[in-house]
Amino acid sequence: MSSSGLLTMRTQMCKRLAHKYLSRTYSSRPTLNEVVIVSAVRTPMGSFRGSLAAVPATKLGSIAIRGAIDKAGIPVEEVKEVYMGNVLQAGEGQAPTRQALLGAGCTLGTPATTINKVCASGMKSIMLAAQSLMCGHQDVMVAGGMESMSNVPYVMTRDTPSYGGVRMEDLIVKDGLTDVYNKFHMGNCAENTAKVAGFSRERSRTPTPSAPTLAARRRSRPASWPRRSCPSASRREVSLTWWCLRTRSGGVWTSARSPSCGRCSRRRNGTVTAANASTLNDGAAALVLMTADAAKRLNVKPLARIVSFADAAVAPIDFPIAPAFAVPKVLEAAGIQKQDVAMWELNEAFSVVALANVKMLDIDPAKVNVNGGAVSLGHPIGMSGARIVGHMANNLKAGEYGLAGICNGGGGASAILIQKLLPYLTTSLHVI
Repeated sequence: MSSSGLLTMRTQMCKRLAHKYLSRTYSSRPTLNEVVIVSAVRTPMGSFRGSLAAVPATKLGSIAIRGAIDKAGIPVEEVKEVYMGNVLQAGEGQAPTRQALLGAGCTLGTPATTINKVCASGMKSIMLAAQSLMCGHQDVMVAGGMESMSNVPYVMTRDTPSYGGVRMEDLIVKDGLTDVYNKFHMGNCAENTAKVAGFSRERSRTPTPSAPTLAARRRSRPASWPRRSCPSASRREVSLTWWCLRTRSGGVWTSARSPSCGRCSRRRNGTVTAANASTLNDGAAALVLMTADAAKRLNVKPLARIVSFADAAVAPIDFPIAPAFAVPKVLEAAGIQKQDVAMWELNEAFSVVALANVKMLDIDPAKVNVNGGAVSLGHPIGMSGARIVGHMANNLKAGEYGLAGICNGGGGASAILIQKLLPYLTTSLHVI
């Protein structure tokens, strides 16, 4: 053999050895488990200081967790861990999620973690649970979110009171609704987004889909999340919350607020008003997640599979458009195009959030928030991220993709893509 041929052979051998011992190929990496959603339920959403005000967040969480487990048809002993989003935790006592899971009848050996990513808390709890299941740390988990904004206390500093009295702050505003970097209400951030996007006050007052369309759809068919899922809570709430102020007109709940309502922000001639901002609410949502192998073992029928998820962050003042930066990451990880998505859920902290992200992502508005968003239904901030994921799991058709995105204070966002599975699915997890 010539010297050049020997050199070539030795070079190839060195490359193979280096590849084997100094790197990890795709085949050598552990395979991630497929994660499926087996059930998704929520309580009704009560108006601020309304019919659910007497129920603390941890109790609402217990009702949702138990409802999800019962709907999944599995023993509580199968639940290995619980994650719940909860933002305004002051006064709830230690470890709110632990309280909720024990109230739901889970075993004393069930670990609990409470997630706080502001409005994205409920969705982030699902994402973290999915990661744990994918990695094989657990095989059955419950994830969701809970909030009782009616029960959030006031706070004062521990300083020695000075002459003239003390100053108390509302923790809903301080910890839930204030941009700590710019020292103003988050409605001002929405005003900035509306100004940059060129949305008028008239345009900003109409969420996606429009309130009249939503009202007509609700009149013609039952609610997309059956209230029977959590009967203990539904007896306390006569109907789903549509707006803070409600009147009865022609058999449809409609808004008593008009486009001329006072502004939420302090900007002169602003676009953000009480009519196009989400309300303060109470409620909880929970989903049972498990690996595909656990679904086969327990002989349960999954609703959907979790395909991909991602977080993103922008400048704090631009938090309303943060989902537009998380969504492309999700689509890229899944290897699909936005045209492949049949249903979009973009949480409406303000209606301008949905409007701006629809514009930036260039998606079909008819596919967005098809059964109403937080402006019309309500926004218990720790719950909403889980609510919109559960809504997709219950309303997509077999084989369809659904993508949910939610912004959060501080300039963040989370997004998740799921795919509906066949309704008769038992042992196979193939989709059409």
